Amino acid sequence: MPKAAPKNPVKKEIWGLIFLLLSLILGGSLLSYYPKDPLFWGRLAGAGLQAKNLFGTVGAHLSGSLFLVLGLSSFWLIIILLFLSFSFFRGKFPFKVIWLSINLVLLLISFSTLLCLYLPDGLHYRGAMISGGLVGLHTATLAIKIFNNFGAYALFLTIFIISLMVVTRFSFANLFKRIWSVFFNITLYIKEKWVKYTERRRRANQRKRIVKKANKAAERKMTIVETPLQKPAKPTQEFFPFMSTAGDFKLPPLDLLDEIPKSLDKKIQKESLRVNALRVEGKLRDFGVEGEVVEITPGPVITMYEFKPAPGVKISKVASLADDLALNLRASNIRIVAPIPGKSAIGIEIPNNKRSLVTLKEILSSQIFLDSSHKLTIALGMDIIGKPVITDLTKMPHLLVAGATGTGKSVSINAMINSILFKASPETVRFVMIDPKRIELAPYQDIPHLLHPVVTHPKEATKALKWAVDEMERRYTLLSDKGVRNIDAYNRRVRKEKVIVEQDVSKKIDDHLPYIVIIIDELADLMMVSSRQVEESLTRLAQMARAAGIHMILATQRPSVDVLTGIIKANFPTRISFQVSSRVDSRTILDSMGAEHLLGDGDMLFLPPGVARLIRIHGAYVSEEEVKRVTSFLKKNMKPEYDSSIAAEISAEEETEETEGDKDEKYEEAVELVLKTGQASISFVQRKLRVGYNRAARMIEAMEKQGIVGPSDGSRPREIVRKRERF
Repeated sequence: MPKAAPKNPVKKEIWGLIFLLLSLILGGSLLSYYPKDPLFWGRLAGAGLQAKNLFGTVGAHLSGSLFLVLGLSSFWLIIILLFLSFSFFRGKFPFKVIWLSINLVLLLISFSTLLCLYLPDGLHYRGAMISGGLVGLHTATLAIKIFNNFGAYALFLTIFIISLMVVTRFSFANLFKRIWSVFFNITLYIKEKWVKYTERRRRANQRKRIVKKANKAAERKMTIVETPLQKPAKPTQEFFPFMSTAGDFKLPPLDLLDEIPKSLDKKIQKESLRVNALRVEGKLRDFGVEGEVVEITPGPVITMYEFKPAPGVKISKVASLADDLALNLRASNIRIVAPIPGKSAIGIEIPNNKRSLVTLKEILSSQIFLDSSHKLTIALGMDIIGKPVITDLTKMPHLLVAGATGTGKSVSINAMINSILFKASPETVRFVMIDPKRIELAPYQDIPHLLHPVVTHPKEATKALKWAVDEMERRYTLLSDKGVRNIDAYNRRVRKEKVIVEQDVSKKIDDHLPYIVIIIDELADLMMVSSRQVEESLTRLAQMARAAGIHMILATQRPSVDVLTGIIKANFPTRISFQVSSRVDSRTILDSMGAEHLLGDGDMLFLPPGVARLIRIHGAYVSEEEVKRVTSFLKKNMKPEYDSSIAAEISAEEETEETEGDKDEKYEEAVELVLKTGQASISFVQRKLRVGYNRAARMIEAMEKQGIVGPSDGSRPREIVRKRERF
């Protein structure tokens, strides 16, 4: 149990001060002792003299009497008084007064006796005196008579040690433990230093061996591919043939984007790359795979080592060692391309220690982008050797983007949108943006390229897709009337006819058809609400909309089979996958493995149209501030002109249309179940009636419209509004 607090701490502090004062007086008196000071028992010797002691006559009598009685043992009294003062100040007095007094007396007597036994002829301390005083002298004389000299030493030394241990609570066991602890810690410290020293020597020797091997490897053909650094073009206003009808619209300048960061280390460290290549060879050799690295391709984010296996080594054995190599090479993720298309080698892609940032401005200012004549040029990023990668959306003709949360999917979508905005006017390209998450595409609200404000409600998105299908059919009618096969031929025919009838200035320019890019950022949210209608619209658009100039970019963070259905995947052959969590997700998106080994932060695998080979790309980064600057420039440049037909399609009330819940053959049974049990949740109806999630959701929505159940209130259950009897 804890000790009780002192009843009167002030009283104990007063006693502590008293003992501190006594120790000060006693110490000053003993240290300033002068043998010729006048004492009352030596009046004749010191008659008429002034006491030279620090504390005067009191100090002289105190020191003289103590030295006479106890000798040098008197100094123990100073230590005892300081110890008592310290104990009182702490508020803990661990001894009983009688027990303490007995041990103090034994301590003084035993030490005085030992002094007289050791110095029987006395000593000189500012004058001749008995070493142990009168007490020590008489006790030593008696002890020698009884125990002889050796026995007296043993007896009083034992008494002194015991009394000292009792007074100071000193323990030899604790002393030995502390000595052992200090010795153990010193030994442990020396051992650690020795281990570190030997490890440093081992690594130094290993580095020497690797350097020797690297020098030998330099003699053999180990090619290091050096990509020439491309100087960005000046950010000037570019003009294209399709801008002749754009009116006063100005394309945004590249100055709106942040400056390209300067790389700190542009030179390729060939020696370091060769050393890493030897490490790769050594680790593979540890796993029983013989071969050599024949080519090294460094890039901004990763470096690919082309490994040529020895004859008889199976490719599958190397491909299965990605995780083991990552562990042994201390890399976050390693991707193995087995084999490299067109080469008799295996590609081992290892992340760089210092990752370079690939910016959108760096891609848009590259000569390959500026020289592109594609109508819908989108910038993706850089490949593994640092070469800008751009592609034409019209040749895809649609793009499916998938990846886990936080892997750079939304940033890549922003880069694609901005790459089109920097090259196309609203006369040439229009957007329909669907953003169920309400935040990803919000910065593009009210830009002049929009056909309709950004759609955020899933049900409105379904109607917007239905409008796109109707627009596609309308455009095909126009193409058929002109006798052309695609939108480019149609627009050329329209421009040619306008030249012929240019004298008719009253004719409106309504026949020109811009490209329409539909962007959906989170397909899963739409599939949750009305998967059948969304899937039907997407399928029709994907199959037929290319010639009509309508293209789609779909993005999702849920690469599962209920979102990326077989019908959708079959009509979206061009796909991009960012980092995913498992091989299953990678197969769902790309029909092959590899996306699970990506690094994140814009690292992607691109499956281009008509090619069965995956291309690894490091996505272009564009910040939110850059997007805001671009959209602000566009909004000031021109106001949006929305298509009223989309708004009419979305806001049209379906008066004669019955809800799908009414048509469902199990709808009445679901209503009876909800009213009987009082539970109105989608999962409950789905489980009890053994129907799918979407079907159960439609029936619950129909009940809400009929006033049977209340609206959803987060995690709380829906309220049963209409009772069973009334229904």
